[in-house]
Amino acid sequence: MNKETFNAFLGAGTQYNGTLTFQGAVRIDGIFTGTINSEGTLIVGHNASIDGTLRVGSLICNGKVQGDIQATEKVVLNKSAVVNGTVNSPILSMEEGAKLDGKLTMTEIALAEDMAAPFEDSTILLDKDSVVN
Repeated sequence: MNKETFNAFLGAGTQYNGTLTFQGAVRIDGIFTGTINSEGTLIVGHNASIDGTLRVGSLICNGKVQGDIQATEKVVLNKSAVVNGTVNSPILSMEEGAKLDGKLTMTEIALAEDMAAPFEDSTILLDKDSVVN
């Protein structure tokens, strides 16, 4: 994706605290603290740092995320991604080198409105000593 395909762009060197709601695609390369709600795609850049709750359609992560992630479509953790927290998504893709420390639940999430509801499907607990081949 190039910059022209984003609805919003939080560039490197910027900081934002609060709630972000969007449609389409948003890229964050700065520091974000708070809540993100969208049925669209959130792209976390290499130098980005997010601390909070993410409820999105898709997440493509290259940076750092601390908190809870709920995705209705998929989560992609590229090799530079570092995620600490809870991930709930029907599809997870991880490149070699990506780090995930927390709780992973792979569940079909039917509607964005249901994302705050608890999930009861299979759960995998990962920590820094876990090895997944």
